[in-house]
Amino acid sequence: MRDYLASEVRNIVLMGHSGSGKSSVVEAALYFTKATDRLGKTSEGTSVMDNDAEEIRRGLSIYTSIAPVEWKECKINFIDTPGYLDYEGEAQAGIAVGDNALIVVGAKDGVESGTEKAWKTITRRHLPTIFFINKIDEEHASFDKTYQDLRDHFGKTVIPFEVPIMEGDKVVGSVNILRRKAWYYDDRTTPKEVPPALSDIVEEYYSQIAEAIAMTDDDLMEKFFSGESFDENEVAKGLRIGVRNGDIRPVYCGSAVQCTGIERLLDLIREYFPTYAEKGLIEAQDPQGNPVMMETNEQEAFSAQVFKTIVDPFVGKISLLKVLTGVMSTDAQVLNVQKDKMEKLNQIYIVKGKHQIAVGKLFTGDIGAVVKLQSTDTNDTLATRAKPVVYPPIEFPRPMLGVAIWPKTKADEDKMSFALQRMCEEDPSIRLDKNTETHETVLYGMGVQHIDVILSKLKSKYKVEIETSEPKVQYRETIRGTVTAEGKHKKQSGGAGQYGHCFIKFEPCDSEEMVFEETVFGGAVPKQYFPAVEAGLRECMEKGVLAGYKVVGVKATLTDGSYHEVDSKEIAFKAAARLAYKAGMPKAKPILLEPIGKVEVLIPEEYTGTIIGDFNKRRGIILGMDLVDEKEQKITAEVPMAEMQKYATELRSMTQGRGSFVIEFDRYEPAPQPVAEKVIREANLSDDD
Repeated sequence: MRDYLASEVRNIVLMGHSGSGKSSVVEAALYFTKATDRLGKTSEGTSVMDNDAEEIRRGLSIYTSIAPVEWKECKINFIDTPGYLDYEGEAQAGIAVGDNALIVVGAKDGVESGTEKAWKTITRRHLPTIFFINKIDEEHASFDKTYQDLRDHFGKTVIPFEVPIMEGDKVVGSVNILRRKAWYYDDRTTPKEVPPALSDIVEEYYSQIAEAIAMTDDDLMEKFFSGESFDENEVAKGLRIGVRNGDIRPVYCGSAVQCTGIERLLDLIREYFPTYAEKGLIEAQDPQGNPVMMETNEQEAFSAQVFKTIVDPFVGKISLLKVLTGVMSTDAQVLNVQKDKMEKLNQIYIVKGKHQIAVGKLFTGDIGAVVKLQSTDTNDTLATRAKPVVYPPIEFPRPMLGVAIWPKTKADEDKMSFALQRMCEEDPSIRLDKNTETHETVLYGMGVQHIDVILSKLKSKYKVEIETSEPKVQYRETIRGTVTAEGKHKKQSGGAGQYGHCFIKFEPCDSEEMVFEETVFGGAVPKQYFPAVEAGLRECMEKGVLAGYKVVGVKATLTDGSYHEVDSKEIAFKAAARLAYKAGMPKAKPILLEPIGKVEVLIPEEYTGTIIGDFNKRRGIILGMDLVDEKEQKITAEVPMAEMQKYATELRSMTQGRGSFVIEFDRYEPAPQPVAEKVIREANLSDDD
């Protein structure tokens, strides 16, 4: 593969619902351009893109993969992203380096939640976009129905550039709307006349294209409204402008499995999608946070951003990156700007699925990989020492489904921490929380499948066996009453004795931690024993008298006591404080507190009633509703955290995968009596076990 400049590179991110055939489209493009010698299939384990053992086993994409295709003197970097919602972190990495988008839609299924999510992404990022209606050859497939579905959901910018020619239930060719010519699969080189049955629909679609072209330029608009036809150059000009600014989003069709429609799709990408060089300027920041404009050409100083990290057991760390400006050369010394450390680029690779092809240089706009960078992680910027710049980090989704994990054996325990650290390096949508209070390690992922893949990978790649359970909810205990209790510790068993005696008043307060005071008069308890009393009480407050949860909101005042000149020691007063705690706290009207979370849920408006009703079942309180756009609602609520343990999965089910949420701990509130009784009962049963 020859070197390609920024003016010859197009980076295309493939998006769409899981199962729409994104990977198959790339496989077809590789096969059609002779980059591979056979059409790879995930199910058979021959796919260039879905080559991981988990992907083969599950029959779907889990990781973002890159495949370069050479087509008519340009290089197209296809960035294949997973469509399943559990792997959104991987998808975001690929989307971040895509300059254009190809949304793949199944001809039987039409617009699905993954299609809607892709649309939101491309409109937010202002990506030039093509729709490819795939699987047009399958039974019950319908181009017309799918196209109408796209238009109903996404508006008039969605315009067909091609329609299939049907004979019975079989697709035998297609009509190019722009040229108003037909091509048949048994003779792809010779254009034919449009079949009479399609003439009207072709003219209707051509008028939609002409109207969209007219909207891109004042001169073209004037010509359109005067009834004149556009010549070939005017059509090309209008389409380039329209596709680039999002006024035109072409719809093509074909079958990746049959390799039909791929040639015209590649032509469309080459002709109408902008190259990376056309960006002209991109914004970065210097190390002090000041904005810096960088030119997207090879003359600019080198800079690149790492968008994905792979930890290979044989090769080591592989950093996938996009050269944003300048030229990256083998053996160059570059600066990791965030870490302020120099890195040596030992070898540069072009990535094609699981294969790496060594190259000497990588030019502006291109995507590649380097190995064994010592300090560089995902989102780090590499640049020159002379012109250090930093690019905005990729925003990865926050994982919300947690499971408590622990190793099956001692051998697994030694390997688990290392393995999880490596997996977090690879996947920023994994989060680990080592909870010192519950003594649990909680693994957070995007969903049940994501968690399952993580555990499978721990077993297959790192040989670590893991057990899981639902994470413990961090309840709290406090008191509502005031009581004074006595604690006397007296021990005499030959030799030096122990004596400590104290009276402690327990009462509610607003502090989250225990507040300790002393009001001892006349030296009844010497000052040197005050810290021992406080230490004894603080230890006790870690385990409440109701269910063993941490005690908060208590003020403990040492009011009186006595001591022995010989036998009194710190350990004795510590023990006396514990006795006072055990005697007094059960009488101070102890209650259980439950954690309350603040939740923000983003859903299509039609699910508003369902979500509000569900929150009511979870003992939630709706704080507000805001219309984010015409079709999306943000609901803010307060809900007990115990009711939200599996919400990531349940929300997806309620909204057909269209909803998302974040939750943050807000405060503690008294638990309702039935809830408190259940928690206390379960805690006591656990203690008995």
